[in-house]
Amino acid sequence: MSSSSLEHILRCRHWIFDMDGTLTIPAHDFQWLRHQLKIPAEADILGFINSLPEEEAVRAHEFVNRWELDIAQNARPQSDALTLLKALTAAGCKLGVLTRNTLEGARVTLRAAGLDCFFAPEDVLGREQAEPKPKPDGVQALLRRWSAAPSDAVVVGDWVHDVDAGLAAGTWAILVLRHPNQAELPQAHLNLRRLDELHCSGTP
Repeated sequence: MSSSSLEHILRCRHWIFDMDGTLTIPAHDFQWLRHQLKIPAEADILGFINSLPEEEAVRAHEFVNRWELDIAQNARPQSDALTLLKALTAAGCKLGVLTRNTLEGARVTLRAAGLDCFFAPEDVLGREQAEPKPKPDGVQALLRRWSAAPSDAVVVGDWVHDVDAGLAAGTWAILVLRHPNQAELPQAHLNLRRLDELHCSGTP
């Protein structure tokens, strides 16, 4: 990535974060969930559930919702995310959360992790408010709410769906490498090991 691109990212005033893994310490055992719901390894979890017959899909969503809420109550923050959020807040940036979890799960997670103070309630979107990532709908909804140009916005996440959602909406996209042996994504504008690398680089 060029130094000019990095400088542009650091000047952006609108930041949209994935939640689990990005802002909080990963706690979801998706392999276990796939086994419980008989979801193939290569299938998107939400996409697979939505493709089931209606009654099966309702039961599967209820199972996932309970599982997510149990985990949410014990959420803990990523220390490097906390550093970046404090810096961005001090600089007057707009901050949002876009998660594939439910809105209730997102609110419980952020509150348990002590991160809810950084985000206005209306700037936290779950899977009920927008088509799940990698669709760009949630990113676009936040940009409209803020009257922000995509070129002045950054999407930050720990998964390819986060990056692809940002790119599809025309924003800058950052991948934070949270998982063992996780490969960098060439389509991301920036691949980081820690989010406080941005703070150290001169976040506004």
